[in-house]
Amino acid sequence: MPAASERPASARWTDLPGRPALPPPLERAVAFFETLSPERLADIPSIYAPRARFQDPFNDLQGQQAIAAVFAHMFEQLEDPRFAVLEAFGDAQQAFVTWDFDFGGGGRRRRIHGSTHFRFDADGRIDRHRDYWDAAGELYETLPLLGAVLRWLRRRLATPASHAGHGSPLQ
Repeated sequence: MPAASERPASARWTDLPGRPALPPPLERAVAFFETLSPERLADIPSIYAPRARFQDPFNDLQGQQAIAAVFAHMFEQLEDPRFAVLEAFGDAQQAFVTWDFDFGGGGRRRRIHGSTHFRFDADGRIDRHRDYWDAAGELYETLPLLGAVLRWLRRRLATPASHAGHGSPLQ
């Protein structure tokens, strides 16, 4: 199976030949995120349980309306946001997905690499959605003033071994 960086941007993980079969709840979740658009927000009741909990580095909320509002806000604030699923595995109760999130803003494209842990209810809808990604390293460090401070702090706190081979000024 080709890596995400080797396949065309328009290719979806769910369409790749040779990928492993996924349990139906995970298949629906992956397809939803790879085709997420403002129009698809109407599908949230079929994807998320009524009291589903959503957590990421900025949000911790519950319920279909609150989750729809997070995604609606994303579409309002970012240019052409899209998720590309890199890997997905799990069963009908829970799953783990890795992804790249590409978006525009301020005249440039950005990419955040992250992962999501899903738990599904008895109906196969997402009951718990928790995103894991490095907000400091992948977002804040790209900002002019705050980024310089965070990069300095990261260098100060990192062990020398974590910089091996990366041209660190600490070596």
